Amino acid sequence: MAKEYYVYFLESSQDGSYYIGVTDNVGRRFREHNSGQSKYTSPKKPWILKRVETYPNIKLAYEREKFLKAKKSRKIIERVINSER
Repeated sequence: MAKEYYVYFLESSQDGSYYIGVTDNVGRRFREHNSGQSKYTSPKKPWILKRVETYPNIKLAYEREKFLKAKKSRKIIERVINSER
């Protein structure tokens, strides 16, 4: 069975900002963000998991993450979060 990778979207309960990341284990990574183990996201916890996208390999997951982060647009991120896949 091939390993799947995920692009996940978090929203800060503190200020409403978004974080997008890639992982092979969403549950573990989500717990790390909310327990302060991630230096970048620690100051804005708690986080809410808003969306998860599944990819068959890490290359595609990173390409998607890079595409979304390059947009630097809250409107685009919200459109993606609210869309059906």
